[in-house]
Amino acid sequence: MAQSEIDDTDREILRFLAENARRPYSTIAEAVNLSAPSVSARVRQLEQEGVIRRFSVDLDLTQYENRIHVMVRLQSELGKTDSLRESILETSYVEHVFTTAEGEIVVVATPPRTSIGNWVQQSLPLSDVRSYDVQLLSSATRSAYSNGTESVLTCAHCGTTVGEDGLATRVGGSLQQFCCKGCETAFKGEHEKPQEK
Repeated sequence: MAQSEIDDTDREILRFLAENARRPYSTIAEAVNLSAPSVSARVRQLEQEGVIRRFSVDLDLTQYENRIHVMVRLQSELGKTDSLRESILETSYVEHVFTTAEGEIVVVATPPRTSIGNWVQQSLPLSDVRSYDVQLLSSATRSAYSNGTESVLTCAHCGTTVGEDGLATRVGGSLQQFCCKGCETAFKGEHEKPQEK
């Protein structure tokens, strides 16, 4: 969806979801003068077009586990930025991976406080790295906008809310949430490349 195609109603819906992603569509519909099914259809369209990337749980692991926020900045070997980024996405404790316009990779992670030095050396794929820098973060705060949009898990295949019995699986390098095994299987069938024999 091009930015010009998002109208004021879409923006209002996004604002309501950013404030509280668990807000019922019926409540949003009343505020924006639409029916609940119309709001649902608009949200689904915004998801399909990539404006809404996902709904997820926003946990701060440092609050209930012995973890610490760290930021690692890496300069990859020439031509290795994409493969390094994909490898880092598979690494334990990594929460966010950013790639700058200059090709630097910035990682935010929450490894165990007691093993921070070992985690960088043993977990990150440093063979493809020219240089790196590790900084301890004193805090990691998200804006109200991002907090609101990441409070509900929805199934990557059917779009329904994922309950306690849901599944999380990496498909094509991205962590996806599914409400049931059937949706997981269907999504994998649609998005995974067939392996050559």
